[in-house]
Amino acid sequence: MENKYTGRTLTLEILGILIGLLFLVPFYFVIVNSLKSFAELLTNSAALPKDIVWNNYTRAWKILDYPKVFTNSLIITVFSNLGLVAISSMAAYRLVRNPSKFNNFVFAIFVAAMVIPFQSIMIPLVRVTTNFGLMGSIPGLIVCYFGFGVSLTMFLYHGFIKTIPREIEESARVDGCSPYGVFWRIVFPLLKPMTVTVILLNSLWIWNDYLLPLLVLTDPDLRTIPLATSAFFAQYTKQWDLALASLVLGVTPIVIFFLSMQKHIIEGITAGSVKG
Repeated sequence: MENKYTGRTLTLEILGILIGLLFLVPFYFVIVNSLKSFAELLTNSAALPKDIVWNNYTRAWKILDYPKVFTNSLIITVFSNLGLVAISSMAAYRLVRNPSKFNNFVFAIFVAAMVIPFQSIMIPLVRVTTNFGLMGSIPGLIVCYFGFGVSLTMFLYHGFIKTIPREIEESARVDGCSPYGVFWRIVFPLLKPMTVTVILLNSLWIWNDYLLPLLVLTDPDLRTIPLATSAFFAQYTKQWDLALASLVLGVTPIVIFFLSMQKHIIEGITAGSVKG
């Protein structure tokens, strides 16, 4: 049966476009006001700039020390993702392929950990990281991201692995493949859609995170982009023109990454939502 284009469909499309434009409004204000002088920004923040001030980006680049903070953010995001993918995929595979009451209990604990507010464990986190010598270092922050990100990542992998037939693994074992070989050579390549999904989701979280780096990274030379951007907001002065330019510089890399890979999010989550 043919799907007819009705007035209801047109109405829903117009409504979807309007909602989409509504979500783009904050981006408009950030980009437009990052190109204004401070005086013009305060006078009329909604209008287009009368004179484009590219110098805002030049000054923000220098004040942020952008190459350094970009490198710090990139290192933290990349290595956190590598660890989360390796740890969570192996853990989820073990829990799915070896069902037992204990494994089900462990999985339930990880799922329950997803609802714990970060603010409720800030003080214990500082004490633990200090006792283990992780405070004030990028590796220490990466380890913290392992702990906070493994629950959601393993939950997504857990649902996706259920869709992989056991027969593929059994054939590999018959051919003499070791358990680790079965996982890394057979199972892990099949997890590509979900791997891309968790990398995207975790990258958006880690790249834009402010509170955890603020607690762990005490050395100014180790600042991430969000931490460096906060320097424009002092107690008595707020440099909105430079702050907005720095926000554009900070979100541009992750937005480009997200837009180039977003199609895999729906593919991965949809594939992992149905068993069989």
